[in-house]
Amino acid sequence: MLYLSTRGDPARKRFCDILLEGLAPDGGLYLPEHYPNITASLPQLRTIYQQQGYAELAFAILSLYIDDIPASDLRALTHNTYTKAVFGTDAITPVRELEKGLWLEGLSNGPTLAFKDMAMQLLGNLFEYELTRRGAELNILGATSGDTGSAAEYAMCGKQGVRVFMLSPHGRMSPFQQAQMFSLQDANIYNIAIEGVFDDCQDIVKAVSNDLTFKQQYKIGTVNSINWARLLAQVVYYFAGYFQATTTDSEQVSFTVPSGNFGNICAGHVARQMGLPIKQLVVATNENDVLDEFFKTGVYRPRSSANTLETSSPSMDISKASNFERFVFDLLGRDSAELKTLFATTLAEQGYFDLSADPRFIAQEERFGFVSGKSTHPDRLATIRAVWEQHQQEIDTHTADGVKVAREIHKPDAEPMLVLETALPIKFSATIVEALGREPQRPAQFDGIEALPKRVQVLPADVQQVKTLIEKATQVA
Repeated sequence: MLYLSTRGDPARKRFCDILLEGLAPDGGLYLPEHYPNITASLPQLRTIYQQQGYAELAFAILSLYIDDIPASDLRALTHNTYTKAVFGTDAITPVRELEKGLWLEGLSNGPTLAFKDMAMQLLGNLFEYELTRRGAELNILGATSGDTGSAAEYAMCGKQGVRVFMLSPHGRMSPFQQAQMFSLQDANIYNIAIEGVFDDCQDIVKAVSNDLTFKQQYKIGTVNSINWARLLAQVVYYFAGYFQATTTDSEQVSFTVPSGNFGNICAGHVARQMGLPIKQLVVATNENDVLDEFFKTGVYRPRSSANTLETSSPSMDISKASNFERFVFDLLGRDSAELKTLFATTLAEQGYFDLSADPRFIAQEERFGFVSGKSTHPDRLATIRAVWEQHQQEIDTHTADGVKVAREIHKPDAEPMLVLETALPIKFSATIVEALGREPQRPAQFDGIEALPKRVQVLPADVQQVKTLIEKATQVA
């Protein structure tokens, strides 16, 4: 399997090269030259999952995309990653029916209590494996709106040959999220709080990655979902959810996904393109509803940092969805020249692009299955309260956005609708207290985490200052 850039770089690369590279040299995102079709092998994949478990399913799906890691090594990597010891359950991503036809897929059983662990734990093992094989080092530069950072740091702490420089919006994460990241004292972890919003952090990561000389000299890689390996790992749990919610391979399901950066639901898009019987992919946004606006109108209009709202589902406080480019590339028939014009020229000059009259956009729901909805803070409170009162289940604020939108879109007696759980409620306790009048359940290992010593540097939203920090840290090491 070879990989190409969405923006037309003529090079074709193997998986392990793009694993360490992140963004393509032309600023595009990597995608496989084609999506393998699994329609004929779906029964076999179901049997693998039911009889051998999640780790073997992950191996089977990843093998379709990775041919430069020996099969025995890749199988060992997936089996070392997806264990009951790490994820707390043999099912790894257990599905539970919330109400008739509406299911929750539990993705928050990992070490940082968020769905990002599902991919990041594998990514940490892949990085260590490949760097050891090459005798190389990697400086990971990432941006987080809350959960990517802690998931990456917990996956990479102590890993040989890896340093992590994680940017986060100063004061914009929940106290629990900040404590998870900033309390880590490992020498290879660098927390950098940027005076701005998540989009500022993401812009810095892209600017550094686009400085090819600096990127090469300081061996810069990424763990954000712009890294194809992370998105690929997320494809697996769409299959696992499907197999748990259906009994035959002719059935369809739909997924509702709380969405900010479009990475999690983009993995669903990949699964659907592979032939998994997904009817709809429902994009659930918060008040930062850029994606909802696009799927309803065809206009993609990212907002400025000043106009990105601070909400009670902060991991979705994003107005520039970096993975959205991957979907638009497929929407445009994989025309890289047209894609580059839209993102590098039209968007840069106008601040938006408009596909409302394009027949490809008009036909997208039938072809790609995307629909969307929006949730607000009052919706969040009402949904959290209703789910507790009706089902005695606690859900976090982002999952509440998903449940609210799913209930609006899902029709009685339709195909099963699975809402992807985003995090455990303890990560956003202030809103849970507002909704339920009490603190959410807290896993014992996180008692007192907010009081631990913190290790973090605050910097302005300045690319050069971040580069200077990386230079100094690398020299000291």
